Amino acid sequence: LDEQYEKGMEAFGIKIINGYGITECSPAVTCNRLDAYKVGSVGIPLPCNEIKIKDPDEDGVGEICVRGKNVMMGYYNEPEATAEVFDGDWFLTGDYGYIDEDGFLFFKGRKKNLIILSNGKNVSPEEIEDKLNSLNMVNECIVVQRGEKLVGLVYPDFDEAATMQLNDSDLENIMEENRQELNASQPPYCRLAAIEIVKEEFEKTPKKSIKRYLYK
Repeated sequence: LDEQYEKGMEAFGIKIINGYGITECSPAVTCNRLDAYKVGSVGIPLPCNEIKIKDPDEDGVGEICVRGKNVMMGYYNEPEATAEVFDGDWFLTGDYGYIDEDGFLFFKGRKKNLIILSNGKNVSPEEIEDKLNSLNMVNECIVVQRGEKLVGLVYPDFDEAATMQLNDSDLENIMEENRQELNASQPPYCRLAAIEIVKEEFEKTPKKSIKRYLYK
């Protein structure tokens, strides 16, 4: 959950207790508590499990691993698939994140979606997409790699644009303003070189996830 929503709800007097889980871990792994809470984090481990980060980079970001009573024994009748997701008794979640000095986990994105730049920097597109999705006239988006550049593909809110009588040029100007606003809050290696407007909704899986492989 983007921390702007946590802060926004807290301004109304509502505390959001954010957590992290995965089906194979029954399903909760970490959670914030009223007495142990950090905005932007997904909390600390549950009493039934422990976590670690595998192969962290210079920023401490790596694959989230879980070990504990809530971790599955394996996929039913799929020993090979089971072996692929275990390193000893540690379950490899396929998710990326880091653990801070107080033991709070910060989720960064899916390992399979990770963009690795030539300078060795790892970019989680979901983190940029969360911020881009909150900007003006953005209905949905994905971030892709084009050579050494990051590009945002945006399906705008065309209904709102029609209501406001905006033309294609107006939308392009709005998206450029969005790009500049987004980049101002990003480290240099996470900045978008361009935003491209997509005319049709992104194709999705039955679970309503965007089929990223179609847009690379």
